[in-house]
Amino acid sequence: MNSSPISGANTRSCEHESDAVVRLEEQTKKLHKDMKKSTEADLAMSKAAVKISGDLLSNPLCEQDLAFLESMTALDTAMKRMDAFNQEKVNQIQKTVIDPLKKYSSVFPSLNMAVKRREQALQDYKRLQSKVEKYEEKEKTGPIMVKLHQAREELKPVREDFEAKNNQLLDELPKFYNSRIDYFQPSFEALIRAQVAYFTETHNIFTELTDQIDQGALTDEQRKQENEAKLNELRALSIVADD
Repeated sequence: MNSSPISGANTRSCEHESDAVVRLEEQTKKLHKDMKKSTEADLAMSKAAVKISGDLLSNPLCEQDLAFLESMTALDTAMKRMDAFNQEKVNQIQKTVIDPLKKYSSVFPSLNMAVKRREQALQDYKRLQSKVEKYEEKEKTGPIMVKLHQAREELKPVREDFEAKNNQLLDELPKFYNSRIDYFQPSFEALIRAQVAYFTETHNIFTELTDQIDQGALTDEQRKQENEAKLNELRALSIVADD
């Protein structure tokens, strides 16, 4: 019976593959979490924009200034359209990116369990291999030879079990790890398409809105100067003058 230790190269190789899968699991979970946070933030942003436009539309000034009413109505309509397109984008990302990430993550527990079973088999093998080596180092008396034979017989199935588990992982872990690109590529392509469609629609919405409300075609600097002039007029009123 050959009681020589199992190749350390195979053991290290399997551990290397296991480490790669552990990192993949961490990255997948992080990406899933970040994608959920991103879509939640997107929805919160567009809902806040709709609320702001609604608040402006309900401002009493709209009752007095028809031009302001028209501008705020156009803004409110644009924000609601943007929110609707944003909801479509988020729904698409949920189906094509977030859900697949979650399904992919569900595979890792069984992989981790297989790695743990292999590790337990390795520990059992090392324990029995150490027992065999101990008897091999002793004087070859009758009783020692009997115990050595028993230890080797006990080691044999444990060694075979470990080799089977180790070889299975050596074969399947790289296949699983290398399959990640084919699995995720459609999701990432769908993410890009969803973003492009959304920002294209958003660009169109704001272009239309600009045409509706920017009749004066003032620059940002001109608007700033205009606001400063009006603020100075307000400061000049006696009710806000310094005591």
